[in-house]
Parts: sequence; structure tokens; C-alpha cells
Amino acid sequence: MKKIVMILFSSFLITSYANAGSCPILIKEVDSKLATAKELSEKQVAEIKKLRKEGEEAHNTGKHKESVKLLQEALAKLNI
Repeated sequence: MKKIVMILFSSFLITSYANAGSCPILIKEVDSKLATAKELSEKQVAEIKKLRKEGEEAHNTGKHKESVKLLQEALAKLNI
């Protein structure tokens, strides 16, 4: 039983670490695409910047799944 608990706990830690590592990459990708996006309206840019900021804040507070979700949403809006 202890082995099963340790395996499950370990897999949780690995998954959390993987999500944490992808957040900064996604933030940089949003910044890069936003800098070169020319066809977006001011409203769209503001919405994307808001999602990016919320994603970075979620990352900084340890909410990596939420961060990834927000940043991927921002990227989807950049790929309109």
C-alpha cells in the first residue's frame, strides 16, 4: 500500500513540475506573437494582455494548470 501511495505522490509531483516549466515558455511565446501581431484590434490586444498577466500571476502563485490554460487561451486568440 505504501508503494502505491508513493508512486501516486511521485507522479503528481512530476506532473506539477512539468506544468511549472512550461509556463515561462508559454509566456515568452505570447509576448513574441503579440509583438508581431498587426491585425488585432485594441480590444483583442487588451484581452490577450489580460490573459497573459493572469497566466503569469497564476504561475507565480503555484497554480500551474490554471496558468497553462490561460496562456494557451491567449495563444489561441493570437492565432485568429
